[in-house]
Amino acid sequence: MSRILPTIVGAQFFCTSLWFAGNAVAPDIAAQLHQPPGFVATLTSAVQLGFITGTLTFALLALADRFSPSRVFCISALLAAACNLGVSLGGIGAPELLALRFLTGFFLAGIYPVGMKIAADYFEAGLGKSLGFLVGALVLGTAFPHLLKAATAQLPWQYVTVATSGLAVLGGVALVLLVPDGPYRRAGQQLRLTAFLAGFREPAFRAAAFGYFGHMWELYTFWAFVPVLLVAYNQLHPGAVLPVPLLSFLIIGVGSLACMGSGLLSQRLGPRPVATAALGLSGVCCVVSPWVLGGGSVAGLLGFLFFWGVVVVADSPLFSTLVAQNAPAASRGTSLTIVNCLGFALTIASIQLTNWLGHFLPPPYLLLPLAVGPALGLWGLRRGSKPGVLA
Repeated sequence: MSRILPTIVGAQFFCTSLWFAGNAVAPDIAAQLHQPPGFVATLTSAVQLGFITGTLTFALLALADRFSPSRVFCISALLAAACNLGVSLGGIGAPELLALRFLTGFFLAGIYPVGMKIAADYFEAGLGKSLGFLVGALVLGTAFPHLLKAATAQLPWQYVTVATSGLAVLGGVALVLLVPDGPYRRAGQQLRLTAFLAGFREPAFRAAAFGYFGHMWELYTFWAFVPVLLVAYNQLHPGAVLPVPLLSFLIIGVGSLACMGSGLLSQRLGPRPVATAALGLSGVCCVVSPWVLGGGSVAGLLGFLFFWGVVVVADSPLFSTLVAQNAPAASRGTSLTIVNCLGFALTIASIQLTNWLGHFLPPPYLLLPLAVGPALGLWGLRRGSKPGVLA
């Protein structure tokens, strides 16, 4: 039993490194394919759209509830790794590249939410702590390609995609070999195309889901535009030489520690108060971002981005905990998957809106509209604060 959580966490880290593998090398790919700088937003949206399509498919078919979730995870990891590796093939154009990133996102739907389902099947007690480590692994995996890019700056960009694909294969195989189905798993043997709706009939589930949706409006757009903001700073200050890939890794990656910390803190205070505090602080960062990002201080810029990198994701495992705890047991995997699906659908709208606003707004003002997400998320949590609705 002692190996279960470390194995799930390690597999999640290895496999989710596929998520931003394309973003880390987007400037190289854009230059090779003669694409405009905004191509990074299109590349990110392709993965998100694939993930949404995948989560909807997985939810409708209830794959994680009807079949062994460890096997679903492994097969998804192998297929996602193959699609990610395809980006390195010579002779592909922008349409083929976007299709491969879409398919990578599609199979990530069998990794991230299914990993949470596996953890929930093992750790009914202390789920917040377990998911804190699990989402922390996701955050570190998301940031890891930027570190790879920084470490292989003098090498062809294909090294990043090859390395992340290899890690995903290792993670998928390790999980299926070392983590059998959990003791709290309740298999749903019959295919019910409406099973994903069951959770939304419960007020506590709805409250947790809407808090999560507000959080997601902000999270991935912040992550996607961190490198953009750092590049913009270098351009606005000719003497600045900020190492963009390394700083992007650190700013995104510090969120992994925040997830672990918030998971542990939730053991004492409960998941809802901690999630509310983190979402509120993140919303404040959105509101004050134009003043901080428009300043000339390197220390002020980096200190602010690191703080934002902490609070923007600290609530993520807690929302997942609340969703898992309040989902019907027989459709827990499906419920987690559909909430992920809807949340990631919002990330596409948010990323594309921010990219479009980039044509009209100076860089310091780009992230101000993200404040809408935390505000609506806090409203959703407030509606769920009635006694007996949301713990």
